[in-house]
Amino acid sequence: MTKQLERILQEIQTTADLIRDEDAVQLVNGILEAKKIFVAGAGRSGFMAKSFAMRMMHVGLDPYVVGETITPNVEEGDLFIVGSGSGETKSLVAMAEKAKSIGASVAAITIVPNSSIGRLADIVIEIPAQTKADTSNKSIQPMGSLFEQILLLFYDSLILEIMEKRGMDSGNMYGRHANLE
Repeated sequence: MTKQLERILQEIQTTADLIRDEDAVQLVNGILEAKKIFVAGAGRSGFMAKSFAMRMMHVGLDPYVVGETITPNVEEGDLFIVGSGSGETKSLVAMAEKAKSIGASVAAITIVPNSSIGRLADIVIEIPAQTKADTSNKSIQPMGSLFEQILLLFYDSLILEIMEKRGMDSGNMYGRHANLE
């Protein structure tokens, strides 16, 4: 079991090293400049988006998860962040098209920058992992696991950058943590 974990960690490190810092900086700036931030993803990528929205709320931003009952309308000046390995999930493509048509900025975090969502996006973060349909076995892990793991870690790295820009530490975040648990 430890051997498998070590191989997974090596894959994560190798993939993380290939993410372009300048793209991440562009996304952090887009987040900080946006009126509201919307996140979406399908399946496990959607879970990663929800965890990112939670942390953005903890640092005092105004994030929303698309599809939740309290999510407001997208407007010009907002940012829509889509995590999609393939960049072709039909529901996410439709959302990105709609957000773009309204005047919101779109950020794509994807394996395939030239995908439908990638081509719509103002900001593209390429995560060079294996798509769930990829049979070339770039990863020892099944389906899109490597992408989803990197997605969570990448989102957490964005939070750290935002915290640094705002002069925050973890102590500043506890005041916004859920207290009806």
